Amino acid sequence: MFPPPPQDPAAVLRRAVHRLTRRMRAERSQDGLPTGRLNVLAHLYRSGPATPGAMATALHVQPQSLTRTLAALAADGMVSRTRDAADGRQYVVELTERGFAAMARDVRHGDTWLRERMETELNDTEREVLRLAAALLDRLAGDE
Repeated sequence: MFPPPPQDPAAVLRRAVHRLTRRMRAERSQDGLPTGRLNVLAHLYRSGPATPGAMATALHVQPQSLTRTLAALAADGMVSRTRDAADGRQYVVELTERGFAAMARDVRHGDTWLRERMETELNDTEREVLRLAAALLDRLAGDE
């Protein structure tokens, strides 16, 4: 028999965040972008054009896996790649209108699902606590 789950606040928080993330992935639309691609598009939206190396560092991924993701996004017309004017060996990746639209559609779908869950499962006080907790979670996550 397994021991009861730990009650350590860090473990409780980690489990809750993991469960919510898993559930939100499951609720994504069937034609939604794979998570890795969506993460890249979201990073470009928030931070603007970037080199693959800077993105790999910010997203905490291996450069090799990012290269494959960027190639797929470029083939789908969601990002553009241009040579870096300052360093011709590098290229800069930028979000296209198509990439922005795909990301926005995916985010809207997730936000709608989460908003509906919050409205049906939580009262006003709980929603306010969750809003405050979200700010704390952002602070814990640190810079991207």
